Amino acid sequence: MRILIAAVGRLKQGPERELAAAYRKRAEAIGRNLGLRDFEIVEIRESRAQDAERRRTEESIAIANVIPERAIVALLDERADNLDSAAFAALLRMWREDDRPAVCFVIGGADGLAQSLRDRAKVKLAFGAATWPHQLVRIMLLEQLYRAGTILTGHPYHRG
Repeated sequence: MRILIAAVGRLKQGPERELAAAYRKRAEAIGRNLGLRDFEIVEIRESRAQDAERRRTEESIAIANVIPERAIVALLDERADNLDSAAFAALLRMWREDDRPAVCFVIGGADGLAQSLRDRAKVKLAFGAATWPHQLVRIMLLEQLYRAGTILTGHPYHRG
């Protein structure tokens, strides 16, 4: 199963990009043994529109255009349910066993996402009730993908 992260905004050079790359590399390595592959990150350009609704629409259209056919759409949203790491790993296992070709994790921009894209999401996930910068959400998602792989393989990284 292919893993795609569609995120509005770019990670600039620096510690955030380095940490994201490190977790991506770890997730790819452990994911190979689980049938998880092609950990791809697509950075969507932030809209320059003056109006927030227009920005949401433009960014959501750009994201919708990169979602693979038949992919599970998982939206990161601070208003969504919190899943612990074991539940997150169980979701990945279930999607893989359902023979889904891909899962696309969506990280919206500062103004959020259009309702049409929100409605398309099979799952909405949160990393707590706090609002996090997009750069940190991407890093936390990559870490959770790695952690899910360790849970599914019985690796000692996750000791919970």
